[in-house]
Amino acid sequence: MHYVKGRTTRQAHVDIPEGTVEEEYGRRGFFGRVSHMYRTEPPVNWVRLEGDLVPHAFATDELPGQGGDWLQGRVAFLYNADVTLSMARLTAAMPYFFRNADGDELLFVHRGAGRLETDFGPLNYTKGDYLVIPRGTVYRLAPVEPSDFLVIESADEVELPDRGLLGKHALFDPDVLNVPTPEVPAKEPGRTEWEVKVKRAGRLSSIVYPFHPLNVVGWKGDLTVWQLNVRDIRPVSSERYHLPPPVHGTFLMRNAVVCTFLPRPLEVGDPAALRVPFYHSNIDFDEVLFYHDGDFFSRAGIKPGMVTFHPQGIHHGPQPQAVKTSHTKERTNEQAVMVDTRRPLQMTEAALRIANPDYWKSWMEK
Repeated sequence: MHYVKGRTTRQAHVDIPEGTVEEEYGRRGFFGRVSHMYRTEPPVNWVRLEGDLVPHAFATDELPGQGGDWLQGRVAFLYNADVTLSMARLTAAMPYFFRNADGDELLFVHRGAGRLETDFGPLNYTKGDYLVIPRGTVYRLAPVEPSDFLVIESADEVELPDRGLLGKHALFDPDVLNVPTPEVPAKEPGRTEWEVKVKRAGRLSSIVYPFHPLNVVGWKGDLTVWQLNVRDIRPVSSERYHLPPPVHGTFLMRNAVVCTFLPRPLEVGDPAALRVPFYHSNIDFDEVLFYHDGDFFSRAGIKPGMVTFHPQGIHHGPQPQAVKTSHTKERTNEQAVMVDTRRPLQMTEAALRIANPDYWKSWMEK
């Protein structure tokens, strides 16, 4: 049943009653039951915050220990039983090959370019690429430019979300997904052994072969490595209604979703329509945003490579500066990766050491 009580608007996110702000209170990440509350003060106008619900922001470039070895140089910053989010920096080709037996890997290329060699064949990667590597695939990375990666390790299979009424060609046509074609590995004179490191239950084992492990000459099927660049994603937008984050869904796991926010027109077709994200309280999901490139108009003080983390159970939404500037902007110019998780995430010690202790104050009027 749908009820209407008190002073509200007839259309969510449009023509908000004067002197109020709108909060979306919903379940299942904008897909379940929902109510809209019209408050006299923004729910983020706090004066103190304490405890585990304090939102955090930090610059991934400052995470200690990145670089060098592909596996040892990964620095995790958030994790739960379903996903681990890390940053990794690579400046030279991996001397070994790697197989993750614990889950799928979704690599997002934040900076750099190079080559991904896999069981299925090689792919050349560049800035803005998503690389989906299914569990059990042997691969090696060989950068031609220093490369920084956002690494999402998922215990569940990484899949594409259902596009529903939009149709399967919305956001991106399946034809823009690149998959590898087998190649005969280059000869390496004098080399007699090739090592494959395998991670299972969080521990590494080593397998040594007297031949190149990427010796597949052909394959067929629908389980393989994928490549998708953000330039091939075409965001869905409406000039009269602020659409919720799921319309930007890119990848789906059992207890997590990955969305990609890209430059798009703002809601300029109706002066009464919201142009910034509505206030909401993440009842069922933790929300992580990795800022890749551009001008992040909904957050002040955010630069490429930064991460914000908003735990489920506390409100968030646009900061006061974003609300003010939204009235004069006609489009966004930001590229960001959002990871929403059904189970609460924990921050690692590395992330806690570099987190901005005053980030929660950024909603307070200066």
